[in-house]
Amino acid sequence: MFKKTLMAIAMSGTMVATSVQAGEVEVLHWWTSGGEARSIAVLKQMVEDAGHTWKDFAVAGGGGENAYTVLRSRAVSGNPPASAQIKGLEIQEWGDLGFLASLGQVAERNNWDDVLPAVVSDVMKHRGEYVAAPVNVHRVNWMWANPAVFENAGVSIPTTLEELWTAADQLQAAGVTPIAHGGQPWQDATTFESIVLAVGGADFFNDVFVEHNASALESDTMIQAFREFRKVKDYIDRGAPGRDWNVATSMVIRGEAAMQFMGDWAKGEFTAANMQPGSDYVCMAFPGTEGEFTFNIDSLAMFKQRTAANSEAQLKMAELVLSPEFQETFNLNKGSIPARTDMDMSKFDSCALASMDTFIATAESGQGLVPSMAHGMSTTSTVQGAIYDTVTEFFNSNMSAEDATTRLARAIRAAQ
Repeated sequence: MFKKTLMAIAMSGTMVATSVQAGEVEVLHWWTSGGEARSIAVLKQMVEDAGHTWKDFAVAGGGGENAYTVLRSRAVSGNPPASAQIKGLEIQEWGDLGFLASLGQVAERNNWDDVLPAVVSDVMKHRGEYVAAPVNVHRVNWMWANPAVFENAGVSIPTTLEELWTAADQLQAAGVTPIAHGGQPWQDATTFESIVLAVGGADFFNDVFVEHNASALESDTMIQAFREFRKVKDYIDRGAPGRDWNVATSMVIRGEAAMQFMGDWAKGEFTAANMQPGSDYVCMAFPGTEGEFTFNIDSLAMFKQRTAANSEAQLKMAELVLSPEFQETFNLNKGSIPARTDMDMSKFDSCALASMDTFIATAESGQGLVPSMAHGMSTTSTVQGAIYDTVTEFFNSNMSAEDATTRLARAIRAAQ
């Protein structure tokens, strides 16, 4: 019903622009935390320095769910913002509905095809035409560890799944919580997809989370992935259910837990605590996924405008988003890496440099670079929700790995 309503609005041409000043760009986003807010403020200043007006529309909370609700409401009423923070297949869905504006001229003028890897530019395009500008690239399959905790327990930091469970047993025996975890569906899914990558590799990951291949979904490899995922539950504390991700990160920072499995946004918490990578904390690929990269790309999609002045402001903002200046500023604050591969990385820390090296290597080889299911890059929100439900139910019950595999395959088929 929602899509039908939007399609009717888009095709009827009844969208009415609000009465705004010439050259205004309204931006709907959920970058509201300290570093994110400072970064988006830089973009606002750059837009205003270019002679245009910025209207900030920040919607906090929900990892974007609240912002999406507002965006849908605005679109249904025929008054979408000039730009909105959306990503992955959501960009294609809005493009199919006819709401998105072409960025072809600014992309061509600034050589976006040359500075962006195809895996990034493909997400930003609808039917071959740029309609969104990437802000950053997150690596999801990270492990964050407190080396002092490992050293005090006489345990080596693991690099494989087998080593992970051995280390977890040893840490537990030493009276340490091995894994800091937040029991929320998206956090469960984040850990689960890293385990799927470790167990089955990048090709299997794509078969499951991108292609939804029935044979892969119902395979022994998937059963094994669920079995490995179940082990995580043995090494978390009783306070995990409902815990926010940053609270779990603080457990590692304070030495209350040894490690956390989380994307590179966790680095901001360590930075805020004045901890240095390599000495105070360690960033490593999730055990068993070295040389592989699960990506999550934040982006700003552009919605069609009714005035030439507002369209010009929109194009200028898109150009500034991919400028080296903003890419550097935003990603230094966010913990992610620039979407551009031609950046001067001298101001970035060792974690970011390692991330960029792996990103470029996997992008160039075409091997090991996979879109995150847990963060909305690999599939539709409906299928993602079905996966969330199955994974979280399995994690919080006595369901067998065999039953979970069957349920997951059925849930994905029903959601497609």
